[in-house]
Amino acid sequence: MLSTFLDRVVAPLLRLLLRPRVEGHDNVPGEGPLIVASNHLSFIDSFIIPLVLPRHVTFIAKAQYFEGRGLKGRFVRWFLTSLGHVPVQRGAQRGAMGALEQALDVLRQGGAFGIYPEGTRSTDGRLYRGRTGIGWLVLASGAQVLPLGISGTDRMQPIGARLPRIRPRATVRIGKPMDFAQYRDLPPARARRAITDDVVSSIRELSGQEYAGIYNERADAV
Repeated sequence: MLSTFLDRVVAPLLRLLLRPRVEGHDNVPGEGPLIVASNHLSFIDSFIIPLVLPRHVTFIAKAQYFEGRGLKGRFVRWFLTSLGHVPVQRGAQRGAMGALEQALDVLRQGGAFGIYPEGTRSTDGRLYRGRTGIGWLVLASGAQVLPLGISGTDRMQPIGARLPRIRPRATVRIGKPMDFAQYRDLPPARARRAITDDVVSSIRELSGQEYAGIYNERADAV
């Protein structure tokens, strides 16, 4: 019932208010396990992506997002929980792997799981080197990866801003699904790295960001 309310009432209202632009909508597979991989510029990314994709997408989210106080904290916790988002403790290897295990459960049930390979938001607009958790998830699930490039969300809701601005509008560019069967015969660590680098390269082409070539040190270990 709650999911129906979100899909039929909340989502259309947010689409009308935020009016995100979408390119490549036809690239989204209609069914089957799918890893949605995107760059990460703003807190609002995890709201925008589910709005523009025709499938339910579950995300890993910082545990802090579930621990806020007051009316805003309760709303964010309710909204993320309603969407099926998975909390993960920043910097906790065991917690991060637990979140990936939950992601694997979603994929094994034929669902779509969203992940930010950089691990956290970019504070300078550059695209950072990907953490290999996505490579682990691809190898463990056999799922395709759908690369996304987001722009404009860092201006809609800059880091530290409490609420998003209606303008400027965000743009989401959706690439073609990526399959990584060719990497399955490689040593696992090498395969995870190669998959991650290929995904980040596709995201870079879609987002047009400058590539930093280093890890975002604010990111989780995975």
